[in-house]
Amino acid sequence: MKLTVLGAAREVTGSSYLIETATARFLVDCGMVQGGASAATRNRQPFAFDPRSLDFVLLTHAHIDHSGMLPKLTKAGFTGPVLTTPATADLLEVMLRDSAHIQEMDAARAARGGRDKRRAAPEPVTPIYTVRDAEACLRQVRGHSYQESIAPHPDVVCIFRDAGHILGSAIIEIWIAEAAETVKLVFSGDLGQPGRAILHDPATIAEADILVMESTYGDRAHRDQAATLDEMVTVITETRKRGGNVIMPAFAVGRTQEILYHLHCLSRQGRLRDLSIFVDSPMADRATQITKNHLALFDEEARNLVDWHEAASDRPRLRFTASTEESRALNQIEAGAIIISASGMCDAGRIRHHLRHNLPRPESAILITGFQAQGTLGRRLVDGARRVRIFGDDIPVRASVHTLNGFSAHADQPALLDWAGRFRRVPSKVIVTHGEAQVAEGFAGRLREDFGWPTIVPERGAALDWPAPRHKGAGP
Repeated sequence: MKLTVLGAAREVTGSSYLIETATARFLVDCGMVQGGASAATRNRQPFAFDPRSLDFVLLTHAHIDHSGMLPKLTKAGFTGPVLTTPATADLLEVMLRDSAHIQEMDAARAARGGRDKRRAAPEPVTPIYTVRDAEACLRQVRGHSYQESIAPHPDVVCIFRDAGHILGSAIIEIWIAEAAETVKLVFSGDLGQPGRAILHDPATIAEADILVMESTYGDRAHRDQAATLDEMVTVITETRKRGGNVIMPAFAVGRTQEILYHLHCLSRQGRLRDLSIFVDSPMADRATQITKNHLALFDEEARNLVDWHEAASDRPRLRFTASTEESRALNQIEAGAIIISASGMCDAGRIRHHLRHNLPRPESAILITGFQAQGTLGRRLVDGARRVRIFGDDIPVRASVHTLNGFSAHADQPALLDWAGRFRRVPSKVIVTHGEAQVAEGFAGRLREDFGWPTIVPERGAALDWPAPRHKGAGP
C-alpha cells in the first residue's frame, strides 16, 4: 500500500491524500489551497494522478480547504462516489456552488481587466470550475451516518466518527485488506475543541496502524472560553460607546453559527442588550438553516437555546442580508451594528467591503475569531499591519483589532495531546499534517516525547510505502 500526501503538508490548507493498494485507488479529502501568493497557481495545476482512475473519495468535512477541489476532480473525469456524512453532504450543496460562483466571478473580473489596455490580462481567465461542474459533482455525493460501516470497495471498509469540528465533520477509520492482512488507517480530519458550544466532543479512537493527524494549533493552548466571552462583551460594549461598529470576519459554516450562539447566550444572560446583528453572507444564511435541520447532532445546551430563541421576546435583532443592495446598505450604518461576514480569512466575499469602510474608523473594532493562514488579509491584520490593500486601495488601519482565540473550531495542543493519549496502543506510523511547518514539527516532537510515537512531518508530494501490517482480520 502507498499513501501520497498531496496537500496540507507543512501548511494548513489544501488537504488531500491518495491511497493506492493492489486493487483500490481513492482519495481522502480534495481541498483547495488558501492564502499566499502561490495559492491560485497551485489550485490551477493538474492533479498529480489520473482522476479517472479513482474508485471513490472519502471526505472529512465541508470546509473548502478539504472539499474545494471536488468539482475540479469531476471536471477532470472522476465518476465515482464522494462518501461523507449527511450533514456534510447538505453543506456541500451550499459551499461548492458558492465556491464555483466565486471562480466564475474571479474569471470574469480577470477578463474585464484584460480588456483594459492599461492592465495586462492575467492568464488564464477561465474559472477553475463552474457552477455546472459543481452541480455535476454534487450528484456524486453520498451521505452516511456516524458509526455506519461502509464498504465502498471489496477490500476497503470505513466508518465516520464525530470529529466535533463543524457540523458533520468526521474522523475516518479505514480498514484495507491486502495480501491476506488488514491495515487500519485513521485520518483525524480537523478535530474540534472539547467542551465547545453546540457540537459534541471528538470521538475517541482506540487504535490505528497508520494515523494521519492534524496539528493546526499544535503549538499553543487556546484562551479560556470564559475569558474570551468576557473580552467579547468588553469590545462590543466599548465600541458601541465610541459610536462605532463591530466587524467580525467568520467562516460561513461553523464559526458564524457558533458566534450567533454566544451572542444569543450573552443576551439571554443580560450581559449584552439591544443587539443589532447582521449576518452578511448568503452562504451563512443557508448554512444556518442546514444547521437547524440537524439538531440531533447538537449538544443539549444548544438545543435548549434554540427553544429559547423561538419563544423569547427580548432576543437580539438578527437579520440575514441576501442581496448586494442590502449588503451595501450596511456600510451606511455608522454605529451600533455587529456585522458578521465571510470570508473568515478576509480574502474574499463581502467582508472586504465592510473592512474597507470600517478599518479607517478608530471608533470601530475588528474581532478576529478564527485561524488566519499565512498570506491572507486576516493574517496581516492579526500581525499588526497599519495599512492594507483592499480592492486596490491603500486603507489605513485605525480601528482596534482583537483576536479571540477561544472560539477556535480546532483543538489546541492540550486537546490534541489528550485525544492522542486515548489510543490504547502505539500506531506503527504517525503522519503529522495540516499545520504550518514549525508548528507541525514541534507537535510531532511532543508526540514522540510524550507517547513514544514514530512521527514524521512529510513534504508535499511525499509517497509513503508501508510494509505488511501486524493485524489479521477483515474489518472493524
